[in-house]
Amino acid sequence: MAQLNKAELPAMAVVVHDLLRLSQSETASIKQLAEVLLRDASLTSKVLRVSNSVYCNPGREIVKTISRAVVVIGFDQVRMIGLSVSLLDGLLRDAPRQQLQSLLARSFHGAMQARNLADYIALPEKEEIFIATLLRNLGEMAFWSNGGEQAEMLADALSVPGVDQDKTVRRMLGTGFDQLTLGLLKTWNMGEIGQLIQASRTAKGPAARAVTLGAEIAEAAYQGWASAEVQALLKPVAELTGTTVEEAMQQMLASADEAVNVAGSCANADLRAWIPRTDDLPLDLSELLQMDAVPAQSARAAVQDALLQPNLDMLKLSLQNMSLMVKSPINIENTLNGVINGLHLGAGLERVMLAVLADNQTRFRARRVAGKGTQSWPQDFNLPCVDGEQHIFSFALSNHEAIWIGSPAAASLQDLVTPAITAWLGQGMFFIAPVLAGQRQIGVLYADMRLSGRALTESQFSAFKRFATLTGDCLQALSKR
Repeated sequence: MAQLNKAELPAMAVVVHDLLRLSQSETASIKQLAEVLLRDASLTSKVLRVSNSVYCNPGREIVKTISRAVVVIGFDQVRMIGLSVSLLDGLLRDAPRQQLQSLLARSFHGAMQARNLADYIALPEKEEIFIATLLRNLGEMAFWSNGGEQAEMLADALSVPGVDQDKTVRRMLGTGFDQLTLGLLKTWNMGEIGQLIQASRTAKGPAARAVTLGAEIAEAAYQGWASAEVQALLKPVAELTGTTVEEAMQQMLASADEAVNVAGSCANADLRAWIPRTDDLPLDLSELLQMDAVPAQSARAAVQDALLQPNLDMLKLSLQNMSLMVKSPINIENTLNGVINGLHLGAGLERVMLAVLADNQTRFRARRVAGKGTQSWPQDFNLPCVDGEQHIFSFALSNHEAIWIGSPAAASLQDLVTPAITAWLGQGMFFIAPVLAGQRQIGVLYADMRLSGRALTESQFSAFKRFATLTGDCLQALSKR
């Protein structure tokens, strides 16, 4: 705590505190707002730049002063821009770590979602809700921004597979990130924001609920806008705002677009790359929503029971999210969910498995699966991998080659599909590709259309190879975090 308070963060906190005080005053004037912003020439310049952007000022009326910005785009909008710029600049100094950029992007996205939820239901404390959501992870963001050598040590400790992150943080820092957040806010005389953040942990009251939902939407969006995680939030958002599920989805997507536009203008680093985009979504959201399938688990079961079809929109979103996770790794579970859901629900591959080398690299075991009839594979699938007994799994991995078994190009490899493999997976076409984290051999991806007996396609093979490459890239990025 002392180290963080010696950094430049308290100076940022003064500006944020004063802007927040103006939001709580019914008599705040343009002059008072200008006085706060004009203390810092860089802050003033960026507020004016955002005020002149196409997004905030579509009429492109030239804005050269803070007072003119208030006239053109509104008092609340200028204040919100000032708050955003102060917070983002205060944290994104020098060469920010990828963990910080990813976390801050999610926090900013969540703050925009929460603020717009509050605005929709006319909550008077919408600025406080915006700040509380943005600073919900302040302790962690401040640490990655100013932690120095200790941050490097913690990053190394957290990169170990299977590590308990909360326990590791407490052991190395002597406190948790949540406690660090509340301590910093108290030191900065922003105790009311801390109280709202604490209330959001239990989601009591509409303001706290808006903070919670905003943060959860931003987190779920990393799984893709068509994911089960996003669908699970549609009903709570609709209940809070008094809208239909489809209207709730449209509102969430609009807030995401706003976050992308504002973040790109406010921040030193381009946070837009870490906010899931909505460009490729279909205009008709009914297919995306699967509106007859709430909760989300019902949607997934319905998809698996029907004759699975490729979903191009979800495929694009999944590939986009995997690419984002290469730039900003989150955790191994998000990576595995992304590749399996992308191949199964996006590419329309009926059975998908990630099989990893296990037991001192003596066998392949199923790490993650999708598709009807695969539920037992994580416990039961066991394919030995020993010298002198090569099969198609070990061949694909050792030769770093994606293979389409059953195609003319792979006819010479058919003998490598051993009776043991056939006993597990059945006979017929399948895809297999190595998963490599740099030069490290992790395992293989497997996919087939065995349930319906339909033929595999070239487009599915292209997507399969791309996901295999991205999976390795994500795991490599995680190892360096």
